[in-house]
Amino acid sequence: MRDVPEQKIAAIWDFERSPMYDEGERVALRFARDAALVPNEVTPEHFAALRRHWDDGQIVEMLAVVGLFGFLNRWNDTMATALEEIPLELASRAYRDHWEAGKHRAGGPGPPLNGTAGSS
Repeated sequence: MRDVPEQKIAAIWDFERSPMYDEGERVALRFARDAALVPNEVTPEHFAALRRHWDDGQIVEMLAVVGLFGFLNRWNDTMATALEEIPLELASRAYRDHWEAGKHRAGGPGPPLNGTAGSS
C-alpha cells in the first residue's frame, strides 16, 4: 500500500474511532464492509453518505475493488495460496492482533488438489 503509514493500516480494525481516518475514508470503509457482507447490507443511506465525499466513478471503483477482492479472497482461501514475502511481512506486523498467515504461509499445505486433472 503505497504512501499509507503502517500505523494507519494497523488502525483499520478501529477505523470508526481512529483519528487516522477522515470522514470520507470512514464512509468508504463502511460501504466496503457492508457490501462485502452476505447478505449485502448496503442501503440508500450508504450512497447518500458516499456522494458527500466521492463521485459516481469513484463509488463504482470502490465496489469493483470489493467485488474483485471478494472473489480473490474466496479463491485464495480455498486454494491455500501462499502469500508473497512483502505482503506477508506487512500483514504479520500490521494485523498481528487480528490475523495469522496459517495456510497462506510459503511452504504451507498448498492447494487441496491431487494433480490428476481430468481423471474420474
